[in-house]
Amino acid sequence: MDKRQIYLDNASTTPIDPAVLTAMLPYLKEGYGNPSSLYGLGRSSKYAIEQSRQKIAEIIGADREEIVFTGSGTEADNLALFGLARAHKEKGRHIIVSTIEHKAILEPCKRLEKEGFEVTYLAVDKKGLVSLEELRASLRPDTILVSIMYANNEIGTIEPIKKIAQLLKKDGSIYPIFHSDACQAANTQSIDVKELGVDALTLSSSKIYGPKGIGFLYLNKKYAIEPMIVGGGQERGLRSGTENVALIAGMAKALEITEKKKKLEGPRLLQLRDYFLARIKKEIKSVSINGDTKVRLPNNINISIKGVEGEALVLLLDEQGVCCSTGSACSSMDLTPSYVLTSIGVPLELAHCSVRFTLGRHTTKKDTDKTMKILIKAVETLRKISSIKCS
Repeated sequence: MDKRQIYLDNASTTPIDPAVLTAMLPYLKEGYGNPSSLYGLGRSSKYAIEQSRQKIAEIIGADREEIVFTGSGTEADNLALFGLARAHKEKGRHIIVSTIEHKAILEPCKRLEKEGFEVTYLAVDKKGLVSLEELRASLRPDTILVSIMYANNEIGTIEPIKKIAQLLKKDGSIYPIFHSDACQAANTQSIDVKELGVDALTLSSSKIYGPKGIGFLYLNKKYAIEPMIVGGGQERGLRSGTENVALIAGMAKALEITEKKKKLEGPRLLQLRDYFLARIKKEIKSVSINGDTKVRLPNNINISIKGVEGEALVLLLDEQGVCCSTGSACSSMDLTPSYVLTSIGVPLELAHCSVRFTLGRHTTKKDTDKTMKILIKAVETLRKISSIKCS
């Protein structure tokens, strides 16, 4: 029997690309100089950082000085929310976000509310989409920041980022500032910041087959921002601390590879996802799809299987070598139902029955076929001990 692990949790994190590891190795070995040093070893490290910054800027259509390296996508989101809100509080204290943002956005909002900021949480429809009309109605003269994620990490919904940007900039004003968390979107969607119309954008290396522990915030250079981490003044004073050259070089390489693969990988994943989803719907009774099948990332399947508790299914699949999740990995230890699913109207009992499969660069049709065999048996096993009847 084939014992190879089938990894279907690519929204959580992705395996590092071999070419990325190769790009990192020199800075894990002989290229260990501190980038702030004046001697050659340090200058070489600084040069590698700036080359990586330039590469990333070119890929996303930004200027080099608009890229700020952070320790993760979460840190970049935090910097965007705290840094922009605090820097512009004299102009207003109103912020708008959606109810299905990542907790890296929602938790900063809670803290900012304690600092005297007012946050409007926009509801979404059953597809997980923000209403442009409700957004327009929520705008006020003191609105300084809007943060709407590009694609949702749980249900894969792709928000109308370009239309939101056009709405916010319609009157030619520089406010509110528009930030988008694009961590989930980068593998298959355009991340050209000028095309999207965003003022700030977050990206994480771990979602694009790069190393963990590194991300970046794009911020249009016309906007002021307050740092969260102060010290030696690295990253133009916005993120102090000795830079991790290897991780920065790895992320730049990962983004370069991702951009080259995007045009072919998106359609491939879409075809494979639709094939897998069609089999699930046909071969397992009482399955409902969470979110919409069209306006979502091509690798995302989020379903509820009636009579099957989500966490139990994940553990049973894991015993057979299939890795998946019930939603966000950041919330995997929290047994409360997903706030994303309840926000789109999924009943509590079905929210508890949810499971998320996210396909990746290495997923094959053979993987999905094998997963189906394992999934069918696991569902049968769990339904035998469930008190919920399925029709």
